Amino acid sequence: MISHVMIGSNNIERSKAFYNAVLGVLGAGEPMVHVNDTGHTRLFYMHGGHTFSISEPINGEEANCANGFTIGFQCDSLEQVTKLHDVAIANGGTSVEDPPGPRESTMGTMNLCYFLDPDGHKVCGINRG
Repeated sequence: MISHVMIGSNNIERSKAFYNAVLGVLGAGEPMVHVNDTGHTRLFYMHGGHTFSISEPINGEEANCANGFTIGFQCDSLEQVTKLHDVAIANGGTSVEDPPGPRESTMGTMNLCYFLDPDGHKVCGINRG
């Protein structure tokens, strides 16, 4: 149902360094870098049939985050959830909510971590076990 997710960045090189490290935990390689007709740079991370993109805002305004918006990346295990979190924090992310680990809910047990990227976008690592 979803073709891709694209977020904005106010510093595309900082975002590239951050997401190269973070998405490398999941097996994603270097992004395809595209400069569009307006001269704005976009990064396209393609892995497992999915695309995650980062763009300099083409409207010339600052990139910002939406309250309630979370990007979730599927992880293979609790260990990968924890590593995703730790790599994010080591590369300029900010830990939010509880530490990485299992969470009980009405949807069952899930292994989760949450962090903010350097532009403030909320990111989740999830393993449904």
